[in-house]
Amino acid sequence: MRTIITLFAVLFFMACQPDSPKPTTERVLRHVVMFKFKDGTTEAEVKAIEQAFAQLKNQIPELVRDIEFGTNNSPEALNQGLTHCFLITFANEKDRDAYIPHPMHQKFVEDYAKKYVDKVTVLDYWNK
Repeated sequence: MRTIITLFAVLFFMACQPDSPKPTTERVLRHVVMFKFKDGTTEAEVKAIEQAFAQLKNQIPELVRDIEFGTNNSPEALNQGLTHCFLITFANEKDRDAYIPHPMHQKFVEDYAKKYVDKVTVLDYWNK
């Protein structure tokens, strides 16, 4: 009886645990964009840039699968002044290639990137 109660307790606690993230087996193209802002860029301007970049997913949903972003928090001090990282997910290279010259992306570049970004690094890769 004690074994059954112990087994029940273990199964109960396992069932109560949140689901762990499952790695995706779907192959997608990741477009990594990292910014170093110009000196004097205010916190409000940075916030506006973050919001404008994130909105590209809603403005170009036929191309952009997902956008996430965050700020550097590495203790290694190897970021070379880059503070913000944006990760854009595309289904394929065709969508990525259409995104780059897309008017909404180019508007973001003109309205924000050219005015406030001192350095940008871009790297694309297929997830494995």
